[in-house]
Amino acid sequence: AMKPQRKACEACGTGPPAMRRACNGQVLCKDCFCHVMENEVHSLIAGQSLISAGDRVAVAISGGKDSTALAHVLTRLNARYNYGAEFVFLSIDEGITGYRDGSLDTVKRNQKFYDVPLTIISYRDLYGFTMDEIAKLAGARNTCTFCGVLRRQAFDRGAEKLGCNKVATGHNADDVAETVLMNILRGDTPRLHRCRRAQTGEEGALPRIKPFLNISQKEIVLYAHFQKLDYFATECSYAFSAFRGRVREYLKSVEAVRPSVVLDIVRSAQSLTVVQSESAPSSKALCACEVCGYMTSRKVCKACVILEGLRRGQPRNAITS
Repeated sequence: AMKPQRKACEACGTGPPAMRRACNGQVLCKDCFCHVMENEVHSLIAGQSLISAGDRVAVAISGGKDSTALAHVLTRLNARYNYGAEFVFLSIDEGITGYRDGSLDTVKRNQKFYDVPLTIISYRDLYGFTMDEIAKLAGARNTCTFCGVLRRQAFDRGAEKLGCNKVATGHNADDVAETVLMNILRGDTPRLHRCRRAQTGEEGALPRIKPFLNISQKEIVLYAHFQKLDYFATECSYAFSAFRGRVREYLKSVEAVRPSVVLDIVRSAQSLTVVQSESAPSSKALCACEVCGYMTSRKVCKACVILEGLRRGQPRNAITS
């Protein structure tokens, strides 16, 4: 027999129930849920000092649900709790026809709405190639790996140019849980150590923060819906790497029988002690890339290796090293 539906929100006792939280089964109305979620983000930011007074933070914004919700939550919390930080929006135009053009229109509308300065940096200007051109040259297997490397560097370069001292990304608990599992399956302990943290890269010039680390994708979608946020829902035309896709499917199948699995994995990862070997990549000191000057742990940074491979027409072996 079905349990009788709760008549009202368990937090305020009056609002109509709008959702049930996977982490604790609590039934909440729209307003209480949005408030609870914002509070959880704030307690991570405050608890780990992700944002401090005087920070100039580049919010990596793509027009999708995660980054649009992030922009909304950060501007709200900055005003509510007086962080004293300054935010700028930074978008990357990879040059993916039919996908990025639409999402950038969304970003431009949001820029007007939040009245936050927006900078758009394109792969074409930065690297001399669009992602569509790179995909043709590099083949499907390499597309996402290459794009990930180039995007990360584009955000860093953009943020530096804008005089920012931090980059904030919309990575959520689902993204992190996937990455945790991928790193365990690959036996990549240095990355496992890094990927579970809310702030990374403190040793370099530009730390990155993930304020949504403990918020599931489902809750971000609900938040965006309840707040009537303007976001672009189309997925990138290039499928995820086959590996991440498999891990994502696996997580979804476990979530069907254990709704809290995503948050449980993130919590487990945070309580692990990762023993790092001396030869681990993360223990290498950073130095400037010989070609472009970007801070890297190798003589020539991955982006330059990729671009050189594309120019020579041998992209497939570009990142095997």
